[in-house]
Amino acid sequence: MSYTVLARKYRSGNFDDVVGQEPISRTLKNAIKTGRVAHAFLFTGTRGVGKTSMARILAKSLNCHAFDGPTTEPCCKCESCVSVNVGEDIDVVEIDGASNNGVDAVRQLRENAAYRPARSRYKIYIIDEVHMLSTGAFNALLKILEEPPEHVKFIFATTEANKVLATIQSRCQRFDFKNISPRLIADHLKRVLEQEKVAYEDDLLLQVARMAKGSMRDGLSLLDRLISTGMERLSTELLEEFLGCPNSEKIYELVSRIGHNDGAGSLNSVNELINSGLNEVQIIDALIDCMRDLMVIKSGGEGGELLILTASQLKKSKELVEYFDVAGLVYNITSLEKMRWILRNSETARPLLESLVLRLALSEHFLNVDMLLSKGVSGGQRVLKKKLTSEQKSEPALTEEVEKPKAEPISIENAEQLRANWDRLVGLISSELGKGSGGILKRGRVKSFENGEICVVFSHSDAMFKSMCEQNGRIDSIVKCLCGVLDKKIKLRLELEDNENEQKAVVEREVSEGQLWREAEKDPAVRLALMEFGGCVVDVDFNINKGTDHE
Repeated sequence: MSYTVLARKYRSGNFDDVVGQEPISRTLKNAIKTGRVAHAFLFTGTRGVGKTSMARILAKSLNCHAFDGPTTEPCCKCESCVSVNVGEDIDVVEIDGASNNGVDAVRQLRENAAYRPARSRYKIYIIDEVHMLSTGAFNALLKILEEPPEHVKFIFATTEANKVLATIQSRCQRFDFKNISPRLIADHLKRVLEQEKVAYEDDLLLQVARMAKGSMRDGLSLLDRLISTGMERLSTELLEEFLGCPNSEKIYELVSRIGHNDGAGSLNSVNELINSGLNEVQIIDALIDCMRDLMVIKSGGEGGELLILTASQLKKSKELVEYFDVAGLVYNITSLEKMRWILRNSETARPLLESLVLRLALSEHFLNVDMLLSKGVSGGQRVLKKKLTSEQKSEPALTEEVEKPKAEPISIENAEQLRANWDRLVGLISSELGKGSGGILKRGRVKSFENGEICVVFSHSDAMFKSMCEQNGRIDSIVKCLCGVLDKKIKLRLELEDNENEQKAVVEREVSEGQLWREAEKDPAVRLALMEFGGCVVDVDFNINKGTDHE
C-alpha cells in the first residue's frame, strides 16, 4: 500500500476536527441546523489553514447518506462521505481554478449544473484558487450565482480574495480563515506524533510550529520530513541538519555580539552561519525573529500568545534584552527587513549583509535619529542613548545638558571692538541658546554700542528675523547671555536699516547667508540625513527652536 503523507492522513473529517477555525465551524453548523445554508460560499485565507478541508466537510454534511437530511455530524463512512474524502464523488466536483480558468470551462460547468445530482441531495462545486479565473470566466459565473438551481451549491476557496471580482463576492457568504497559532499547531503535531508512535523532544514541536507560520499543512509537511530521516527520536538538531533551520545558539551569539558592540565578533558569527549552510536571507529572517522577540520582552509583552519560545530560549532572550532598547530594536528590525528585499536581487549579498551587521553592532559610532533630533533642539548637547552597555546601566538613558566650564568674559568697550568680536559672541550665543538664536543675530549687524546699549540693525528684507528675535522671550535670553559673556549690564535694541544704508548691508547679508548655507551643508547631522534619505538642502531655517530655546 502506498504511503499517505501526514497532511492527508490527518485531514479534518468533521467540523470539530478543524483546528483554529472554531467560529467558522460554529457558524456553518448553526446554518445547517436552522436550514439557512447559502447557495454560495467564499473561503479566504492563507495556505494550509483548512479552507478545502472545511469545504469537503460542508459537502459531506449536506450530502451524507446516513441521514435523511443535512447534518452537522457526517458519518464519514457512507459511500458519499468516503468519496468526498478522496475527491472522487460524482456529485461533489472539485475544480482547480488555476488550470480551468477560461470561459469555456465555466460554460461547461453551467451546462452540467442544470442536471440534478446522481445520488445525493445537492450537486456541489468546489473551486480552489478561484482568484485565478479570468475576467470572462467570472462574468460567465455571475448569472448562475445570482439565480442558481435549488440543487446546486458553490464553495470557492482562495488565498487572494482581493483578486476576486466584487460582483462575485457580493453573491457569496464570505468566511475569512485566520492563521493558526503556533501553540495550536504544536498541540496538533504532538497528537500526530503520539498516534504515529514517534519519540520526540518537547522543544522540537514549538520550533516546527513557528516555522509553519500559521499553516497546519506546512507544519505537518515539515514533521513528515523529519520522520522520514529515520531517526528513532526527533530532536532540535534535525531542524538545522535537514530543514535548514538556523542554529538558535549561533543566532543568539550573533545578537549578543551586536549588543556588545563587537564588530569583529559579529562578522565571525555571520561567517559561521554561512559556513553552516545558511544563505544570507535565512540569516536575516532569523535575526528579525530574534529581534522581534527581544522587542516584545522589552515592551512588557512577555505573557500571553505574543511569545512562542522554549524555556531555554526565553532565558537567553531575557539576558540579551538588557543590551538593547525598544527604539534600537525597532530600527534594527526595519533595517533588516529592508536589506532582506535588497539581498533577493543582489549578486553581492554577503558584503551587504556584513555591512548591515556592522552598522547594527557599531551603531554608537553612527549619528542616529535621536541624535539628529537632539541636535536640532539643543545644538547637539542632548543625546538619547540608543543602547546601554553593562557599565552604563547605572547612568540615565537621557543625558541632559552637561554643565560646561564658564568662558572667560570678553572685554568690549566700544562699537568697533564689538563688531570685531561679533562672530565670536554669536557663536557663544548659539552654543548657549541654540543655533536658531545665533543664526537670527547673524542676520543683523552692530550699529552702535553706547552707555551699555547695543543696537543691532536688520535690513527690511530681514524684518521677519527681527520679529522672531523679539518674540517668545528670545531677546531676554540673548540679553542675559550677553551680560554673562561681557560681564556687565547690557541692553539690546533692534532696529530696521534705513534706506540709505540698506543697499550696503545687502552685500554683507548675502555673504553671511552664503556662509551659513555652507555651514549647514557641512553639519554632520545634515550630511547624514542627506545620505540616508537621498535629499538635498533646499532652505536654511533659523526658527527650529522657536519657543523652545530657553526652556
